[in-house]
Amino acid sequence: MIDYDKLVSPVAANIPPSGIRKFFDVVNEMDDAISLGVGEPDFITPWTIREAGIYSLEKGQTYYTANAGLLELREEVCRYNSRKFGVDYDYKSEVLITVGGSEAIDLMVRCVVRPGDEVIIPEPSFVCYKPCTVLAGGVPVVIETKEEDDFRLTPEQLKAAITDKTKLLILPFPNNPTGAVMSKSDLEAIADVLDGTDILVLSDEIYGELRYSEEGHIPFSKIKNMRDRTVVVNGFSKAFAMTGWRLGYALGPAPIIKLMTKVHQYGIMSSPTTSQYAAIEALKSCDNDVEEMCREYNYRRRFIVDGFREMGLACFEPYGAFYVFPSIKSLGMTSDEFCTRLLEEEHVAVVPGTAFGKCGEGFIRCSYAYSIENISEALERIKKFVENHR
Repeated sequence: MIDYDKLVSPVAANIPPSGIRKFFDVVNEMDDAISLGVGEPDFITPWTIREAGIYSLEKGQTYYTANAGLLELREEVCRYNSRKFGVDYDYKSEVLITVGGSEAIDLMVRCVVRPGDEVIIPEPSFVCYKPCTVLAGGVPVVIETKEEDDFRLTPEQLKAAITDKTKLLILPFPNNPTGAVMSKSDLEAIADVLDGTDILVLSDEIYGELRYSEEGHIPFSKIKNMRDRTVVVNGFSKAFAMTGWRLGYALGPAPIIKLMTKVHQYGIMSSPTTSQYAAIEALKSCDNDVEEMCREYNYRRRFIVDGFREMGLACFEPYGAFYVFPSIKSLGMTSDEFCTRLLEEEHVAVVPGTAFGKCGEGFIRCSYAYSIENISEALERIKKFVENHR
């Protein structure tokens, strides 16, 4: 009998499973359960995008592409980022098409982090940053962002966290799970701390198009002196409702993109061909679709924030992504206890804030990438639960 515990990598074995998925096996077994847990648009991929993918199959475009991605797609990615955000990249050397934004994150970390290097990670934040750091041999250094700071990374926090071992800062804004955003002045203050150092930045901007404040999204690479140290990660899953197409991209300095492409070449070869043809169409002709979805998300955002406040739960005002992060501290339960009991008693699934870092204790994450009908019914059940346990 093989003892696998002695054979597998202890690094991989000791990584905890994602806290996001913990409750959803149970949800699937409940006929009347409602989930506000998964960060996936409920919109169908716009028809013009689907049609482009279908047409590419009909034309027999089913072969490998270049490792870095279709040349036409890389060109369109650069055009899109230039006209939408005012940042310019060379499509030949500064763009890599990846299997979702998650692969781009993993590649960037693996290509720059050496064993013992420190990676600064603001939390609460997306679940993959720490595992990717650990798998690369790096040391995660967590900064706990605070509700009183609107869950933004402050320059004082960053300065205090930097040591002579700091290699990389991860900037996850607009933020999952809080919905927090960083203004231009916020980003400039962070840039002032980094200027003059050799610290690199991974700016995860997958929710950049989903911004609800008057000031639109500003890529960190657009901030003065930050372009040459920053890899921007973005993709098609959230803004274009293309989660299942599994397509993302990285923009950054040519030497880093070259290394990322080399690792991608051995691990992946190339991103899905059909998805790449569909993405070309998305970038060319779907601005109106993105704007329409964004307007609907904004309506749902106001609806769900008001709903939590009306039932007496404090709820931070999110200005990006499609999540709210209400506080449940007044009920005297842990985040995990709240979510477990809510699912058992009212058949509503939400995610404990602790899935996104220890500082998420006392909060829950709810996605509003669901219909108003589902959100409304979920709020009614949560209100009943809160009243029963207040």
